[in-house]
Formats: sequence, structure tokens, C-alpha cells
Amino acid sequence: MTAFAPLLQAFFTDRLMTQNGASPHTIASYRDTLKLLLAHVHQHTGKLPAQLDLSDLNAETVGRFLHDLETVRGNSAATRNTRLAAIHSLFRYASLRTPEHADLISRVLSIQAKRTTKTIVNFLNRVELDALLAAPDRSTWHGRRDHALLVLAAQTGLRVAELAALTIRDVELATGPHVFCCGKGRKERCTPLSAHTVSVLAAWLSGQRRNGTEPLFSTRRDTAMSHDAVARLVAKHAATAASTCPSLQDKNVTPHTLRHTAAMNLLHAGVDITVIALWLGHESPTTTRVYLHADMALKERAIARTAPPDTNPTRYQATDDLLAFLDQL
Repeated sequence: MTAFAPLLQAFFTDRLMTQNGASPHTIASYRDTLKLLLAHVHQHTGKLPAQLDLSDLNAETVGRFLHDLETVRGNSAATRNTRLAAIHSLFRYASLRTPEHADLISRVLSIQAKRTTKTIVNFLNRVELDALLAAPDRSTWHGRRDHALLVLAAQTGLRVAELAALTIRDVELATGPHVFCCGKGRKERCTPLSAHTVSVLAAWLSGQRRNGTEPLFSTRRDTAMSHDAVARLVAKHAATAASTCPSLQDKNVTPHTLRHTAAMNLLHAGVDITVIALWLGHESPTTTRVYLHADMALKERAIARTAPPDTNPTRYQATDDLLAFLDQL
């Protein structure tokens, strides 16, 4: 075993777990990145991971790995940057433990993150959301569970990890109804529940003889649902809802879409952007500003205020059938 193996082990046990107290999600993300990197090196050099030295992971090798992520695995630039951040973290730790490789380490650390395109967030309008919530068959156990999960997600904007981690005691349905969660960055927050959400959750929990530590949304075996299971049920019911709401056919509906939908509903209701940031558990209101860019109705109201006097601001419409045809191309 070379010196790289104990370095990698110490990076996880000493730096991430002991010194940084990194969350299980961070550790899992870094683990997956380095497994992919070691598999890439093994494929190109034939060396087993335990036989690798730090010199085998030079800037050229890391650069090829990042290139393969995008061209072979089809990862986005954002995913590529996330993988690079994990590699940089390892090499910053290595700079303290192996100063003899300072030149190699500095070259790896000099690899820059790619600029990414900021897309407009995807959310559901009221008609689409109603169709999605009506999709589960509430005459079945799974349908009642899925309906309760979708209602809670659309109203609170909880992340998929937060939804999957909820237990029964995290929900208060009596005085001051709310749901408690420990979110990203170990930030705890309580989100109030609407009367409709309270009634749906109460119906879901009625007749279930379970203690407060069990999952709020469980499988038939009373185990917590995985993130993938939550994503699959959202996609399944979105496909069902698309039969009655055709606009859903053009949307990729995920658990995060429901989070965006909750934020947009708050914005349309006139809630201040800083309050929405607190509601969603964002580190800074700057993150929440993406919803301002996505709100076309808000922009239309803004331009209406700048219209010349004695005019009726409306959207442009072609005055000729031929022009209308060309506009649709």
C-alpha cells in the first residue's frame, strides 16, 4: 500500500469527519467523486487504487477525468464543478501532509471551475399543481401517502432529503401547526402548515398506531423512503396528471419542482424575498432572487407601471395571419 491510501483515509476520518464535522451528504458526495476518479485512473493506467501514489493524480489526469465526466458520462458543468470541489478539498489537505508534492498539488488546485448557465427555475402553476395533487388514488394506502407527501412538499417547499427524514413527531397538528426539520448545513427550521395541509396529514396519520420516531412517509415495511423513491412517485403522478393537464407533458416534474412551486406561490402572494429565504432555509436571500427572474407576472406588472399615460399595456399580437405564422417558427 502506497502513501496515498492512508492520506485518503485520513482525509475522510480526520479532516471531514473529525475536524470539519461534515454532514453524511457531503461525505457521500466526496466519496463518490473519489471513487469515480480512482476508477478513471485505474482504467487508464491499470493500477489498482491501493497501488496509486499522489504523483499518479497530476493535473493532466484530473483534467482528463473532468473532461470525461462531461463527454462520456454526460454530466453538466455544475456537476463537474462539484466533483472538482471535492478534489480540491483533498489536495488542500494533501498540501499539509505531503509538502514534497507541493508543485503537483498547486497545479491541481489551479484547475478552474467552469462557468455555468443559470436557467430559469421550473415551477407549476395553480392548474398544474391541482392536477398533480389529484393524481394519487386516495382509496389505496400508497395513494393516501403520496397525496399527503405531495401536499406537504408543495406547501412547505421542503427539500427531498428533508421530506424523507421527517418523523411523526416532527409534525405538530394541534395549536400552532408546523413541521420541524434539520436542513442543509444543519440549519433547523420550523415551517407553519396551512389548514388544508393539516387536514390532509391528520387523515393520513389517523388510525396508524405508530410511535413518534417512525418515518412520517414510510414504505410498507415501515422504513424511511429513499430520495429516489420520492422522486419516482412524483414523476409517476406527474405522468398521470399530464393526461388531464397537457402542459405538464413539457415539464420535468421533480421534488425540487415542488420546492420552486412553494416559493413562487409565496412570491405571488406578496411575501418579501427575505421571508421566502427563511422559509426555504436559504443561507442568503441572494439565492432566493432566482424566483424574481422566473416570475413573468411580476415583470409584466412592473412594465405596466412604466407604460405611457392614456395607453392600455398589452402583449404584442401579430396583425396578420402570415406574421403570426412566422412568429411561431
